[in-house]
Amino acid sequence: MIPRPALRRLVPAAYRPVLSHRVFRRLLLGFAVSYLGDGMSFVAVAWLAIDLAPEGSTGLWVGGAVAAATLPGVVGALAFGRRMRRVPARRLLLLDNVARGVFLGAVPLAWLAGVLTPPLYVVLLAASSLLHAWGSAGKYTLLAELLPDEERLAANTLVSTLSFSATIAGPAFAGVLVTYVSPALVIGVDALTYVFLAVLVVRVRLPDAGHAPPVDREAARGGFGLLRSRPELLGLLTLTWFFNFLYGPVEVALPLHVTDDLHAPGTVLGLYWMLFGIGAVLGGLTVGTLRRAPLWPVTLAIVVAWGLTLLPFGTHAPAVVTLVCFTLGGAIYGPFVPLSVTLMQAASPPRHLAAMLAARSAALLTASPLGTALGGPLTEALGPRAALGASGLATVALGVVACALLLAGRGRRGPRRKRGAATRPPT
Repeated sequence: MIPRPALRRLVPAAYRPVLSHRVFRRLLLGFAVSYLGDGMSFVAVAWLAIDLAPEGSTGLWVGGAVAAATLPGVVGALAFGRRMRRVPARRLLLLDNVARGVFLGAVPLAWLAGVLTPPLYVVLLAASSLLHAWGSAGKYTLLAELLPDEERLAANTLVSTLSFSATIAGPAFAGVLVTYVSPALVIGVDALTYVFLAVLVVRVRLPDAGHAPPVDREAARGGFGLLRSRPELLGLLTLTWFFNFLYGPVEVALPLHVTDDLHAPGTVLGLYWMLFGIGAVLGGLTVGTLRRAPLWPVTLAIVVAWGLTLLPFGTHAPAVVTLVCFTLGGAIYGPFVPLSVTLMQAASPPRHLAAMLAARSAALLTASPLGTALGGPLTEALGPRAALGASGLATVALGVVACALLLAGRGRRGPRRKRGAATRPPT
């Protein structure tokens, strides 16, 4: 058995203060279990829709089920904003987990009772995801309340890395389970993981104000109004939205690249995504050690570098080269989420952080689905290779434009600060 001091030395210095926090360690365990369940549902949701759909309308119901598992979070962020933005972060996280546990848990119960139909299935998935944006906001707001500023990047990175790890392990477990048992039972397992996290949140001592923050004119505007009033945060959200949107076509073009261009089996597609996930985990953990990293420059560099890793797909590069590029792309793409969340945590007023993070989550829930929807006709028109290359080129252009706008904005603020300094009375 490895002694505790030796085990501690194996952990990078940036993560030691975070992992020494007992409450954070317990939450991390809950997030890990919940993310594993989500990774399993990633496969099971579509598979169950295929089993339930009548012949001739499979595509319609699969698309409806996948959309119902995510998009209602946008509706929930807008419809419940007036009430939810005054709810403490701990309660937001708890409400989302309870809703997911209840409605996802109803799926296997309805299946066992023989009453699960495609419409009922879509309704249950939609209800389970209605508070998704607020649950995500509560999670990252809770981390901001729990930890000091200098530890937030490491904490966000660990949480994000667990999500990427689940995309590797979850589908693998689900692939075995849906082969030997019903995918409805796999969704039931996902529901139990949310129950586990909810129980954990109830049992641990978390910072909780115990009352709603004071209502002022600024808070009444809601998360989107607050974001519009802060150009830097609105710019960050815009950058993140387009970054996710331009990623969407990759999920359509890559499978077709494997089948149509490489004439390879599905195992090769699995290899691409497995290597991407491994790269994302390693890249995220590496960036999380940068305690004093200049967050904006690193974030913009990620956007440009991810686009560059896609360009070889459009140049008829050998599969070995694109596999290496996609692995490197995962290492580059993985740190983007914790970096962008840390930037928002640092720049948002604490009493409005949950509302602003919920608005961010709601906006981003639309980005990747719209990008995926664009990927179909784009791939059809250009071919898989060219579609991947075009996604990379557009992403590089996005990063360059964002760099230019950031430099221009800082240039305008600089002279104003100098003029203000010149008018101060001597001390």
